Amino acid sequence: NINVLVLDTEVYSNTGGQASKSTPMGAVAKFAASGKPVNKKDLGMISMTYGNIYVATIAMGANPAQTVKAFVEAEAYNGPSLIIAYSHCIAHGINMTTGFVAQKEAVISGHFPLFRYNPELTKQGKNPLILDSKAPTMKFSEHALKENRFKILTKTDPENSKKLLAQADALFAAKYNLLEKLAAMEPCK
Repeated sequence: NINVLVLDTEVYSNTGGQASKSTPMGAVAKFAASGKPVNKKDLGMISMTYGNIYVATIAMGANPAQTVKAFVEAEAYNGPSLIIAYSHCIAHGINMTTGFVAQKEAVISGHFPLFRYNPELTKQGKNPLILDSKAPTMKFSEHALKENRFKILTKTDPENSKKLLAQADALFAAKYNLLEKLAAMEPCK
């Protein structure tokens, strides 16, 4: 019965912004100067496969009420819980005073969909996955190009930037589509 909070900055912040397994495709970081060529590891999806971990993704700037609900549910859950919080960072190359705006755009672009996975719901005959985000209303690339970590590649290698961002647009749209289908499934009986 342990509660874990991961502040997902999508880089190794304590090393000066090195690329990490959480860095999204197309982002420039230390040791990924030509843009990260693969998508980020999905800690939330991996954790849900165990079936006994409460998992939530949150972005306080996008949905403060969902953030509070996730913390309350995680605390009440009798077992391991994991909350993954989208956390803006100076390494993103944004004005840090507008970080909550960046968080909101990360959610509405499909980059960081909000959900809660509560295994207790299975015992009630309900689907344990609740998708708290609406379908993306902007492309990931529209959001990404407001951050220097993506914008810099448009200057240093425009063709690669265009290719990686197009792939990332497709990947994030597919991830949301998958979450939507999983959240709509009938629970196993």
